[in-house]
Amino acid sequence: MLEKVLFFTIIMGFLITVLISPVFIPFLRRLKFGQSIREEGPKSHQKKSGTPTMGGLMILFSIIISTFVMTGRIAEPTVKTYLLVLVTFGFGLLGFLDDFIKVVLKRNLGLTSKQKLLGQIIISVIFYLIYKQNEFPTVIDLPFGNYSINLGWFFVFFILFWLVGFSNAVNLTDGLDGLVSGTAAIAFGAYAVLAWNQSQFEIAIFCVAAVGAVLGFLVFNAHPAKVFMGDTGSLALGGALAAVAILTKLEILLIIIGGVFVIETLSVILQVASFKTTGKRIFRMSPLHHHYELIGWSEWRVVVTFWSVGLLFAILGIYIEVWL
Repeated sequence: MLEKVLFFTIIMGFLITVLISPVFIPFLRRLKFGQSIREEGPKSHQKKSGTPTMGGLMILFSIIISTFVMTGRIAEPTVKTYLLVLVTFGFGLLGFLDDFIKVVLKRNLGLTSKQKLLGQIIISVIFYLIYKQNEFPTVIDLPFGNYSINLGWFFVFFILFWLVGFSNAVNLTDGLDGLVSGTAAIAFGAYAVLAWNQSQFEIAIFCVAAVGAVLGFLVFNAHPAKVFMGDTGSLALGGALAAVAILTKLEILLIIIGGVFVIETLSVILQVASFKTTGKRIFRMSPLHHHYELIGWSEWRVVVTFWSVGLLFAILGIYIEVWL
């Protein structure tokens, strides 16, 4: 029964996105919700200007509907289900505001960094308050052994760092057609396996709903993309992934399973630090995927390579948790 629910959840998530996209994408185009391409980016990206963005709305709709419908097949939605939906919707709404300012108000940078950070902090604090009220554990389990650290009330700072950090990490990775769609599907798939292994079936259902939704989106987001997810999708997926890691108590494992997002973020940090301290750049451009574009790789080659690395990280993460 449970296996069938998971199977039909991923199918449902996929079909919802695929079926609404042919209607929603022309709607975005008629509203002139087209992506503006920053001039300092790779020149090859200028031809993408005007491609509809905010496609993340389709992903959010698919994940939330699939999660509630299919969770109801086995039991009533739990607090953990509502927490996951809260983070997904909250970060998605924040991303939507950012996208709206960019494409409608023509402010290419969207929300200011302070405004975006404030929104992320508010959502993270609400998550923590509900988490704490339900007396969920404030322990961080460490991989490679039965070691754990009880953070007590300091756990709120960890939640802030994890939710804000990974939502931004996925957002930074969203720079090539299909890159985040594929890597997010792999990461959520890995956590679906781990949640199932823990018998946390409500989290497993959410994860496979996310896998189905982003794979359905990938049909239209693969190169050459007909639609971009925008910050609406990338912030929501990053926040949701971090929330899944927290609720499964596999927080640290996300550094491995989400290794592509971590590496992309580190490439930006290293680039900025190097330029400010030495005046020299380590990479031709950051995040890292742009570096490979500028050394001559095709966009599709970069994306497939990053997917492959993400898959290896996901397999490694599952192996560490299940077999070591």
